[in-house]
Amino acid sequence: MRLTPIQTGRIIFDGQNVAALPEKSQQWRRLRREMQIIFQNPYNSLNPRMTIGRAIQEPLIIHEPKQSTKQQRQRVAELLERVGISPQWFNRYPHELSEGQRQRICIARALALNPRFIICDESVSALDVSVQAQVLNLLKELQRDLQLTYIFISHDLSVVRFMGDRIMVMNRGQLAEPINTPRKLSKIPRALTPKN
Repeated sequence: MRLTPIQTGRIIFDGQNVAALPEKSQQWRRLRREMQIIFQNPYNSLNPRMTIGRAIQEPLIIHEPKQSTKQQRQRVAELLERVGISPQWFNRYPHELSEGQRQRICIARALALNPRFIICDESVSALDVSVQAQVLNLLKELQRDLQLTYIFISHDLSVVRFMGDRIMVMNRGQLAEPINTPRKLSKIPRALTPKN
């Protein structure tokens, strides 16, 4: 995603070293729409002065400028319904929604451009347990229906077990332990697991 400067190494996506592409290049712009991110804190991820509909519409405005406003709003309505939010809420602001609803808005925004993969960076850790379960089930449903790939970052091993097909344990930015199946999570060396 290149949200912070890359210090070392390479990031290969679609056969290209993303780190080597100029930020303003057409190649980077094309690849950028293929990858999206959902952050941990949905409230901080949304502009408080922008309606939720406009927040979801923004990627379409940037990457689909030939679409009419009507087409974009129709896509936003579809996305809102997809994540379980009424399209009538288009003109509501983030502070009018619960934390779980805000995270659903962030998910809808991430889906706007039909990406090939989504990075979920601790995207349910700020939610209470019941809302967390709803959002995880939604993410699983979307993954199945839309053939999405997630890079799901989490310290919560129960969440990792639920979401993961292939699991990579990282330690200080390095691959420490590949796990072939979620059942093998119990075999992670104790030094690499979160401290309770």
